[in-house]
Amino acid sequence: MSDLPTPDEANVVKSGPAVSRSAFRRVLAGSTAGAVLEWYDFALYGILAATVLGPLFFPGGNAVAQLLLALATQGLGFVARPIGGIVFGHLGDRVGRKPMLVVTFLLLGLSTSAIGLLPTYAQAGIGATISLVVLRLVQGFALGGEFGAAVLMVSEYGSPRRRGFWAAWPQAGAPLGTVLATGVVSVLTLVLSGGQFTQWGWRIGFLLAVPLLVVGFWIRRRVDESPVFQQARSRAVAAEQARSSILETLAHPGPVLRGLGVRLGENVAFYVYTVFVVAYATTSFGYTKSDVLLAVTFGSLLQFAGMLTGGHWSDVVGRRIAMLVPAAGLALWAPLFFLMVQSESLPLLYIGVGVGAALHGLLAGPEAAWIAELFPTHRRFAGASLVFQGSSIIAGAPAPFIAVWLVENHGTTAVVLYLVATIAVTLVALFFSAETRGADFDAERV
Repeated sequence: MSDLPTPDEANVVKSGPAVSRSAFRRVLAGSTAGAVLEWYDFALYGILAATVLGPLFFPGGNAVAQLLLALATQGLGFVARPIGGIVFGHLGDRVGRKPMLVVTFLLLGLSTSAIGLLPTYAQAGIGATISLVVLRLVQGFALGGEFGAAVLMVSEYGSPRRRGFWAAWPQAGAPLGTVLATGVVSVLTLVLSGGQFTQWGWRIGFLLAVPLLVVGFWIRRRVDESPVFQQARSRAVAAEQARSSILETLAHPGPVLRGLGVRLGENVAFYVYTVFVVAYATTSFGYTKSDVLLAVTFGSLLQFAGMLTGGHWSDVVGRRIAMLVPAAGLALWAPLFFLMVQSESLPLLYIGVGVGAALHGLLAGPEAAWIAELFPTHRRFAGASLVFQGSSIIAGAPAPFIAVWLVENHGTTAVVLYLVATIAVTLVALFFSAETRGADFDAERV
């Protein structure tokens, strides 16, 4: 049997289980808070790894080696994410969405705040370095399940008619977390001297995860289990599953492959337009780092608006059209983006980054609901986790490094071709996907 409903079936929206507005608001707030914390940590570590963490946690006098080692620990988070996705994906389909929502959030928040309490290498030797590596692995492991739990809870709680819009909120946690991290670092560097920031000020950024953790945990503890999952369990669809939901999902690889295909171009575009541009614009042209970071912050705000707009638009015109249009726009924008950066004009830099980030938001917004709709309830957590976290390894993690290598060895044209080629994969995957808008989560699909 196919994993997807037919186009006609996909547009038949059933009422589903009754959900109170207050219950849904708790789910939406808790899921979005977790996504903000997730991306706050990601952006914060990336900024601090490039500035202070290398000399503090890695021995030796070579500044470049220290920077690379610090950035390598950031990459460890990517490595651990698929492992977390597999573990929590299986448990989320067997035990429930809510326990994973709480456990992953606790792991993520506690490990983030613990980094702010670590002794440095000068204080504790190699033990400090090992502790930092372990905490990054824990963060990545928790992240592997946290995002899937957040998206699925909102998708399964929300009205099917507005599922695209509501599911876009956890997605929008990414730009909000980036803006928050950039703002925190900017304020700290303004109010503290360089010495104070290097000695202890950097810790404040990580410790600010504590209030986010407290508020998010309080909200998530009060969330009820997904009504869609509860109904599936009452029908014994999930409970009588003979195999792990991960293995069952891999036995039906079509939706996973389509999801990975769509995420390929989307992930690469995100890292080129918002991460690679920082190194590219500051090292190859006359921009200051603060100017580029402000441009990325501006782009993140447009990305946030784009995600919510794209999610809403997908509820009106369907997921495929709502993603095909901005995906094509990202490919067309690529050469213009690089021309604007090369102009060394700050206004043009803002336009280049801003339009790229907004187009990415329009593509990523509908993606959350679309991925959730690809899978039946009894293996939705496993399928969504494999797509979200698998794409972070094959697309997101290597994208900045590939782009840097290409521009160093083959020029900007090679980066444009890389970006266009990966987006072409996204377009092909979307073209061969059925429409899923309004898919009935109560239907017992194989």
